[in-house]
Amino acid sequence: MSVAVATALTLSAGGGHGNGGSSGPASPGGARPAAGHGAGGQGAAVAGNPGNASALGNTSADAAVMAVSLPMAGSRVIPDPGTTPGPWGKATAAPVSTTRVASAQPGTPPRQLVVPDIIAAGPGGISAAKVASISRLGDVRAVLPIDGARIAVNGQPVNVLAAPAAQLRSWTPPATAANTALWADFAAGDLITTASAASGLALQPGHGYPVTAAIQSRLTFGAQALLGVPGVDAIVNQAQAARLGLVKNVAVLINAPAARMDDLVAQVRQVIGASGGGQVVRLVPEVVSTQLPVDTKVPTGRPANYLMLYRESAAQYCPGMSWTVLAAIGEIESNNGQNMGPSSAGALGPMQFLPSTWAQWGTDGFGDTGPPNIMNPFDAVPSAARMLCADGAAQGGQSLRQAIFAYNHADWYVNEVLALAGEYAHEFG
Repeated sequence: MSVAVATALTLSAGGGHGNGGSSGPASPGGARPAAGHGAGGQGAAVAGNPGNASALGNTSADAAVMAVSLPMAGSRVIPDPGTTPGPWGKATAAPVSTTRVASAQPGTPPRQLVVPDIIAAGPGGISAAKVASISRLGDVRAVLPIDGARIAVNGQPVNVLAAPAAQLRSWTPPATAANTALWADFAAGDLITTASAASGLALQPGHGYPVTAAIQSRLTFGAQALLGVPGVDAIVNQAQAARLGLVKNVAVLINAPAARMDDLVAQVRQVIGASGGGQVVRLVPEVVSTQLPVDTKVPTGRPANYLMLYRESAAQYCPGMSWTVLAAIGEIESNNGQNMGPSSAGALGPMQFLPSTWAQWGTDGFGDTGPPNIMNPFDAVPSAARMLCADGAAQGGQSLRQAIFAYNHADWYVNEVLALAGEYAHEFG
């Protein structure tokens, strides 16, 4: 039986990763291209000792809107929640108890996270064959098929996505990926929304709210979080997605940091076919801002974790440079000490220095004595700060971009670093 429900999933488009380009030759600090970002998450970055990890989130952007019509499977016809009042309160709508549908336990924060550069969506879903074709396109490093639709929560339209937690968590921003309690709520079947959606829907954690999808139901609101995909209001686990009748594989997230985005968008559009309403949208801005926070008051002494190591190294060894640049480079290069090399080019340590460059810039930091150790984060991070500073990073603007380019000679790498630095600035101030 056909069901007239959840007629549109609305996603906001971004501008792209920039001009792309190839990874280029190995450079002093950036000998290894970044396939994704980060290990662990916010908790590790804040509480862990150097060698623990933090994770990358996604850079969102205000942009044009894309609308995709999504047919939905279900047991009976329900009015479109985006255009007609919900059935709650009518005599024909029987009260429904709040339903939690558990999935696998949340587990620990993922060791490596991935930034979504593009989202491709189709109203009837994207077939497994098309997902496989997208994954084989040049420069595509990761893909994530996701279920989704537009439903109504508490009488208001909501764009909701779903995927297995073990996969979806890897595509979320740092604080979200690290929030174990949030993912426990997700695993239990609760609704997770953005802060703006929670406010607009007047949701309170632990309370149940009416939902109109392929069925009428109630969902418990678990928590609010950064989700990292513009236009997406909420996520649920796959068990809830199946119960609510969300469209299977309605979209696919694509990571391709080295791609020329215009070319890749065209290739993905050709794969999914635009004639049936399929759309392909960039999720990150074409030009990444170099306006990043600079700490003027930073605690002194030996840093207790990577977050403080980046902050103190910037303040002491490159005054005027944002610590978020060091954090982004450290995460991309080694997952904050999780991958110490050697890289294919022979780069070593948490900041992935080539030994020849280390011979010039290697520095004893934070009271260390003896020869500087390329594998020691208390030496490597200050050394990276010194090198970036010599290349003009403290001056900001185009000078900062050029300094990052000198660290790894690739335009896409510069944009990846600045995009991730912006995430750190947003989440940690």
